[in-house]
Amino acid sequence: MAREVTQEAFAAAWADGALVIDVREADEYAAGHVPGARLMALRTVPARCGELPSDRPVFVICASGNRSKTAADWMNSRGVDAYSVTGGTGAWARAGRPVAAGSHEHAA
Repeated sequence: MAREVTQEAFAAAWADGALVIDVREADEYAAGHVPGARLMALRTVPARCGELPSDRPVFVICASGNRSKTAADWMNSRGVDAYSVTGGTGAWARAGRPVAAGSHEHAA
């Protein structure tokens, strides 16, 4: 069962430079994502999980929180300290928090 983090706790971690992994598809990411989030589409997580650190928390986000739960479960089973962000990017944007657009990953 994926560990989840609230939008408020995630916003605080993000402000402190947390590692954010967006597991949506590239077109969804380009339409709007949390600034600084790294794109790792859900279907690529099994092959790319080794790219993630095991010494710091990883916050996993998608559109609403469903795909991020799946990805966080998989990451946790591989030794990554992963947390699914409740409500996803949709809740982040609805709260008026910053959203970046475009296909390039942006620095936090």
